Amino acid sequence: MSRILHRTKPDKAADTLIYAVLALFALSALFPLYYVFIVSVTPYAEVMKNGGFVIWPKQFTLEAYREIFASPRIPQALRITAFITVVGTALNLAVTTLLAYPLSKKSLAGRNFVLMALVFTMIFSGGMIPLYIVVRGLGLYDTVWALIIPGMVSTFNLLIVKTYFENLPAEVEEAARVDGCGDLGTLVRIVLPLSAPIMATIGLFYGVNHWNEYFKGIFYLSDKTLMPMQVVLRSMIQSPNVSTELSLNSLALNALPPETIKMAVVVVATLPLLVIYPFLQKYFVKGALLGSVKG
Repeated sequence: MSRILHRTKPDKAADTLIYAVLALFALSALFPLYYVFIVSVTPYAEVMKNGGFVIWPKQFTLEAYREIFASPRIPQALRITAFITVVGTALNLAVTTLLAYPLSKKSLAGRNFVLMALVFTMIFSGGMIPLYIVVRGLGLYDTVWALIIPGMVSTFNLLIVKTYFENLPAEVEEAARVDGCGDLGTLVRIVLPLSAPIMATIGLFYGVNHWNEYFKGIFYLSDKTLMPMQVVLRSMIQSPNVSTELSLNSLALNALPPETIKMAVVVVATLPLLVIYPFLQKYFVKGALLGSVKG
């Protein structure tokens, strides 16, 4: 047994190589985020003195963050994005769950037809113009609901949740029905508590999509006060005049060049997801694997 467990030098060398490659991949993913943050808190004179490349600044400044939060547009965009993320994700999970649970029952009449119709939407769609006409016809244009309702259910996420429900032990639901629970009671009291991993996983999928919402914002909104964070970020990065986009005063703009302010806005737009993700990571892998394999 000791010979079997003993690791040879080639094995150790292979492990070292694998860890080195993984470390390089991790560094390549983390360094851009680190660089953006460092530039946002470094005085611009120091950035230019070092040729635009700073690993660790000699001085730190939060002036860029003070200025962008003094602007009315960034806080408003954050409120809009937070609203569509929280409310949109809650509605996504509710509708997806209420649709996936009955479809997980093979005894449901018309189940195969509904599943085929849902899968059909993954392959074919009406296109942008018909969807735009529908949004305007429903009176959703220039409202935050235009960013939530048109994408209420993702067929891909729905199929994952349905498969997860199918893998749950049937005996648990049968015991609940013996105790007098109906379909809704069984779902709320039994199924959902057992489905925390898949709910966290799908909630993360929906939440990230809402937080990064960009296309619907430029397609369905013309009111700048309703623009989500990613649309404001794009407008600001493309604009040569940051003061016009963010209504910054000229003195602050002279002290803080546009590049520094842009980096600070990128950090503000990215930080919430980086903070929330570690708390959901333990559910993410488990939920994705259990929901993608038919038992």
